[in-house]
Amino acid sequence: MKKGKYCKPFSLVKYCCFLFIFSCVKDPDFKNPGTSCNDGLIANITFNEVKNLYQGDVIQIQEDFIIAGYVISSDQDGNFFSTIHIQDAPTSPTSGFQIEIDLRDSYLFYEIGSKVYIKLKGLYLGKSKGVYKLGGVFTSFGKLSIGRLPALAVNDHLLVSCEPISKIIPTITSIQELNADLVSTLVELQSLEVIAEEQNLRYALPEKETIRNLTNCTGSTIELLNSGYSDFQDEILPSGNGSITAVLYRENNDYQLIIRGLNDMDMSSEGCEDIKVLTTSDEILISEIADPNNNSEARFIELYNAGNDHLQLDGWNLIRYTNENVTSGSEIELSGIVIDSKSTLVFSPNAPEFESVYGFPPDVEAGSNSPADSNGDDNIILIDPFGTAIDIFGLIGEDGSGTNHEFEDGKAERNVNIVRGNPVFTFSEWTIYNDTGGSETFNLPQNAPEDFSPGIR
Repeated sequence: MKKGKYCKPFSLVKYCCFLFIFSCVKDPDFKNPGTSCNDGLIANITFNEVKNLYQGDVIQIQEDFIIAGYVISSDQDGNFFSTIHIQDAPTSPTSGFQIEIDLRDSYLFYEIGSKVYIKLKGLYLGKSKGVYKLGGVFTSFGKLSIGRLPALAVNDHLLVSCEPISKIIPTITSIQELNADLVSTLVELQSLEVIAEEQNLRYALPEKETIRNLTNCTGSTIELLNSGYSDFQDEILPSGNGSITAVLYRENNDYQLIIRGLNDMDMSSEGCEDIKVLTTSDEILISEIADPNNNSEARFIELYNAGNDHLQLDGWNLIRYTNENVTSGSEIELSGIVIDSKSTLVFSPNAPEFESVYGFPPDVEAGSNSPADSNGDDNIILIDPFGTAIDIFGLIGEDGSGTNHEFEDGKAERNVNIVRGNPVFTFSEWTIYNDTGGSETFNLPQNAPEDFSPGIR
């Protein structure tokens, strides 16, 4: 019978020791970049000065430039891979960089808040889809692109300062305020939530980079970029509303958020009940204001949409300043109203009387003493959802009686060639009838219905 193979005792011991040692190393190619800190380096160029070196093509930096910055990203939870993002200050940064490195578990050596020096000589500088990058280089179809800096070279270029870890304070901003200077810096956006149709989905598809979408309560959106290899890939996206701290990224014209881990998501508040998209346009204008000589109950005010699209008027207001008052006397809230393209909206203080006079109902019954119930010497202003004056009739602070903006017992009619609102009252845009107005106006009282055309521009 053949004898079986066996290990000599000494060889078995050596094998077991070898197995024990290397079973503790996650990657046999892993190179420890070193843990010593550096005290003698001084930055001699700013982030923005480095970015100005880029003129459209990848370049290799040949000068002995050094920049100093603070680590803001982490690959501990796997949502960042082979990249480190640094910004130029722990608070209120003005610029950031993405560093491409071929080094796993970089968070062990470059902790969030660490001050680091980057020796730029020999590194390559480029810009891809709006993101400035430093690192190695590779060639694709004859064109240079920024690639990962080899692990053995990382410690030659990316050195940790001996200064204590700094607390990184994210820049509080909003979707509307995002700009290119904030890319590769830490930001905080508040009052965000995952869009309703994605709230039951996972953060990412397995092994695939996945975009999820966030929205605020006014309907603006931004992308949340997640790795399919992250530790939280399989977690369900939250349904609440709250703040998100993230590294700002960019994909051409689209801004994206990349979180370091789930602790960057604080979605504990209640979600938006009903998201409304607020919009503005200077193609909405006041087209007619009426104070009939023979019937004060037949007064009205008319808006016109000169644009090619309908407009939801959520957040809009028509405001009346009575006589010479500089504080508003009444207003009409326009939320919930849609004005169609090339169409009018007519507001009346008395819907039954309006219909009996003009033969059709008004679009909105605004009530007595509203902007639609002006006696001819008041001032009217149209305000969009963002508090911007879009159009105005009259001069706030001046009683219209006897002026070129009086329409008592008459009307103020917008000239048909005017197709945009004007936040500064311009008399030449109007034809005005009254009983005792300024000489530039027509002192010719108007009677309803024959002298008025509500609903017709």
